[in-house]
Amino acid sequence: MEIAKLKGNDGPKQLQLEIVRLQEQMATLRQEMFGASSEKRKASTELPTPRPPRNGHGPRQQTELLVEEHAHELAEADRVCPDCGAVLAEWEGQTEDSEEITVVERHFIVRKHRRKKYRCKHGCAPVTAPAPLKLVEGGRYSVDFAVYVAIAKYLYHLPLERQVKMYLANSLVVDSQTLWDQIEALAKHLAPSYQALRDDVFASPLIHADETYWLMLSKGAGKKWYAWTVASPRAVFHRIFDSRSTATAREVLGDYHGNVVADGYEPYQTVARAGPDGVPRYTLAFCWAHVRRKYVKAEPFAPTCAEAIELIGKLYDIERDLPNPHTLIGTEQESALAHILAVRRERSAPVVEEIKAWAGRQQGFPESTFRKAIKYMLDLWHGLTVFLENPWVPLDNNLVERQIRPLVVGRKNHYGSKSKRGTEVAALFYSLIETAQMRGEDPSAYLQRAALAAITTPGTVTLPTTAE
Repeated sequence: MEIAKLKGNDGPKQLQLEIVRLQEQMATLRQEMFGASSEKRKASTELPTPRPPRNGHGPRQQTELLVEEHAHELAEADRVCPDCGAVLAEWEGQTEDSEEITVVERHFIVRKHRRKKYRCKHGCAPVTAPAPLKLVEGGRYSVDFAVYVAIAKYLYHLPLERQVKMYLANSLVVDSQTLWDQIEALAKHLAPSYQALRDDVFASPLIHADETYWLMLSKGAGKKWYAWTVASPRAVFHRIFDSRSTATAREVLGDYHGNVVADGYEPYQTVARAGPDGVPRYTLAFCWAHVRRKYVKAEPFAPTCAEAIELIGKLYDIERDLPNPHTLIGTEQESALAHILAVRRERSAPVVEEIKAWAGRQQGFPESTFRKAIKYMLDLWHGLTVFLENPWVPLDNNLVERQIRPLVVGRKNHYGSKSKRGTEVAALFYSLIETAQMRGEDPSAYLQRAALAAITTPGTVTLPTTAE
């Protein structure tokens, strides 16, 4: 401390700052290692409400399952009355019924196609029945099989090596390279639909953007690549690059000129500012959910964060009752946009001002988690308030975070990609499968429908349909 004083520093104050910083670091590490990952928090001023006793919810209805009826009969030797010994006769129409849910074992078959030939009585050339559509000309595996493998990997996150073992248990002998060949061939047929999906996303007046790391397993390549995602309220488009740079962000966002919601990552801001004649390329809005998370993280060290969290909650309460303009068209959409703008100006704007006023009253150690949370919010304030004057813009970036989650789960299960082509195939299937789910179409049925259309007429674009 004497040395610190000689240097003109306030030794005790610096020591106190360092102690606080280390305490926060230790508490944060304990939470990350052992705590729950949920962002929910307990109210500090409310007593816990006792839960009513649960009486059970009864059996869940399974309306989509196929029903098989199995009749159970008494053996001939047992058809004797236990009371008098007379022969028992069947009581027509009387049964005691029950249900059980079971599993029918998956099985693979070899389907032999016999194409009949026809000849003309006048000796003309014979005619053969048409061949079924093939995934690969002369190939041995069906389109259905390739779709099955792709769905298993990119929807249910089963690595190909694990699928090999599962199929072997069902008497199919196949290796992972053969499985890869099938989904890679399927991806070639689906490539035009995947590229069209980008145009579909960028036709929206609002897109969300985010990125997460992706592992490259091939030798010689950088280990950490990045999956970049752009999503509209009705579609999602993934691409995987070896960089998280501003140049990559510029390539991802292209010449889009609408509204972009993102986190505070600097490349999104740099690309937005790089428009011609100093005019921003797009309107950039930031995410209130990210701000809330930082206050939730700081709350154990600064209980006053509860006030900010509660105010942000009020913003969400207001939004909950507003219409979704993306699901409307024409005059209904125009009316909804005007209503959203009016409500936000009247009810949300005062709450936002209250949040800013609250931040201005706070004090704390400069390097504390609390002060960093406030700085994060104020640094992004211009983008956090865009929603007040732009009815297209939502409060947060949660939509794209939901769409990027399957890549994160897949990354944990099959560890990334072995080649650049592997990243392209992964991005394609994740994009098409998730968009099908967003629109209410069964992903397996969609991939089969799109593939057969492209095999019949190469280059055909088939996008998922929206369920009515």
